[in-house]
Amino acid sequence: MGVFITASRSRFRTVLGGAGLLAASALVLAGCAAESEAPEPADPSTPTTPGEDLSLRVGTILPQSGALAFLGPPEEAGVALAVQEVNAANAGITVEAIFRDSGDTTTDIATVSVTDLLSQDVSAIIGAASSAVSLTVIDQIIGAGVIQFSPANTSPTFTDYPDNGLYWRTAPSDLLQGEVLGNLIAEDGAQSLGLLVLNDAYGTGLAEATRAAFEAAGGTVVAEELFNEGDASVDAQVSALSAEAPEAIAVITFDQATFALPALVNAGFSGEQLYLVDGNLADYSEAFEEGLIEGAKGTLPGLDIETLGDFQDRLLEVDPNLTEFSYAAESYDAVVLLALAALAAGSTDGAAMAGELQAVSGGSGGGEKCFSFAECAEILAGGGAIDYDGPSGPITFDENGDPTEATIGIYQYNADNTFSRIN
Repeated sequence: MGVFITASRSRFRTVLGGAGLLAASALVLAGCAAESEAPEPADPSTPTTPGEDLSLRVGTILPQSGALAFLGPPEEAGVALAVQEVNAANAGITVEAIFRDSGDTTTDIATVSVTDLLSQDVSAIIGAASSAVSLTVIDQIIGAGVIQFSPANTSPTFTDYPDNGLYWRTAPSDLLQGEVLGNLIAEDGAQSLGLLVLNDAYGTGLAEATRAAFEAAGGTVVAEELFNEGDASVDAQVSALSAEAPEAIAVITFDQATFALPALVNAGFSGEQLYLVDGNLADYSEAFEEGLIEGAKGTLPGLDIETLGDFQDRLLEVDPNLTEFSYAAESYDAVVLLALAALAAGSTDGAAMAGELQAVSGGSGGGEKCFSFAECAEILAGGGAIDYDGPSGPITFDENGDPTEATIGIYQYNADNTFSRIN
């Protein structure tokens, strides 16, 4: 049962869409990394005539490199699967996806990728995964009248960001994940907590929410140590944490956990004292010696993918090499929601689609529940209102583009340094 609150290198670099999707996917999965030329875009503001299908072009800035690169393959597979299934539905809309890298905040890759995508007249850009990266490009995207839709941004900063109604996300705010994490640590019996935190919008926002929940549960945060993106060591921070002897450590990082976790263990903290988050909850079976973080726990927004019927199997048909599945469902749902919003608006103009996103998620109330693009599109075609729920769970956007409901899973590490869901 999840906690319910009312959180390899990319193979998808070609343009996917229309009848060429399956062929393009086959080429990509065969190892072809070349980017195909995009067709000439239609003017997205031109209204369609009766009987004419909409043509929706979306770009992605998901991590093919950088500190969150382990999340890129499942996120891009989720996008590719949704494109395939929307196009197969023949419901009056064809979707094309153009995949680009986001990098991380140590590079300017995201800006270059966004500039490229905007030049190809996309209606929406899916990404970034990193909240800090998204903050570097959000003004560029919304300034062009294009929707930015992240499957993984969790910083509370976006809730009140002046985005002209063009920023949306399927991942819940870290106010929710932090509440679950802080309460979990307290419920496990720790009375004192140390925080090792990446100093960016994601890290500090999640740390603040975790601190608030832990202290509200009666615990004391005895130390909070920050480090910066690009730092190669956290030895000084670990020494400072050790000096305060906390009973538990929350490790709020991205892939810096590959050196932070061994440093903490070497400093005398056992696996049972360590708590991870969505940014670093990963398979460390090949990175660490057996048993290094056995007993460590972590939190991750989203439903347990193994309970989602054949969704995982469908993802593996798109990318058989997937080993991580975090945020695949949120990425899939982002594409489906954008396509449904375009159908509801009768347009692929960014502002017009944004005006329908809350409604198709059921956020306006009164819509009929539906659980696939094809099912929802049929209701829309009949003149009905819809309330889409997908593999990422209930979405139901509020007026800020935030999901109002979320499931935060709790996971625990095994002796082989892989993790399993426990709640």
